[in-house]
Amino acid sequence: MKTTHSKDGRIMAKSNPRKAELVHRRDAPLETRTDLTREATRDISGAMNAILADVFALYLKTKNFHWHMSGHHFRDYHLLLDEHAEQLFAMTDVIAERVRKIGGITLHSIGEIARTQRVLDNDAKYVEPLDMLAELMDDNKTLAARLREAHNVCDEDRDVARQVSSKYGSMKPSVARGFYSKPHAGEIDSPVRGLSDWGVRLKVAAIL
Repeated sequence: MKTTHSKDGRIMAKSNPRKAELVHRRDAPLETRTDLTREATRDISGAMNAILADVFALYLKTKNFHWHMSGHHFRDYHLLLDEHAEQLFAMTDVIAERVRKIGGITLHSIGEIARTQRVLDNDAKYVEPLDMLAELMDDNKTLAARLREAHNVCDEDRDVARQVSSKYGSMKPSVARGFYSKPHAGEIDSPVRGLSDWGVRLKVAAIL
């Protein structure tokens, strides 16, 4: 059997494709088997990583407003934002692991989130409670629209998968077609619907 030495001295069998494949897999520990093309993996990962950065940014903004809430409706608004932040954070692991599952690389750090996010930060020392709710309502509507855009990217590349989790309540992810879809009979609403519902709740809270 003919052999050749790799750069670091390991022996690879030229006439043994299986062995060559095993060596390649050992040398590429983050590579994931997938039937998607490199271009599809790149496009879907890019779309979902942008969503992931936005969700992290919106999570922190929601906690920021939760921590700095004031006024007559403090308790109601404080608890409302805490609940919403918890459900946003629950989305992050599902999104990141989906990127890895299709062979992509996801976010690594706060710095990478800051470079990728499209949600604008709010570092003001004081924000009126109603302005907080209005800003979050707009951010949630925008995120819902971007979720639909990411869904379209997955549709284009025919990334089909079904994974329904049981622990996210009204924001429960239904990872279908690579991302989120409308719920089928018996399923809890998707994050797109959940975010839309949160927009309504924030608007109602601002009116009361």
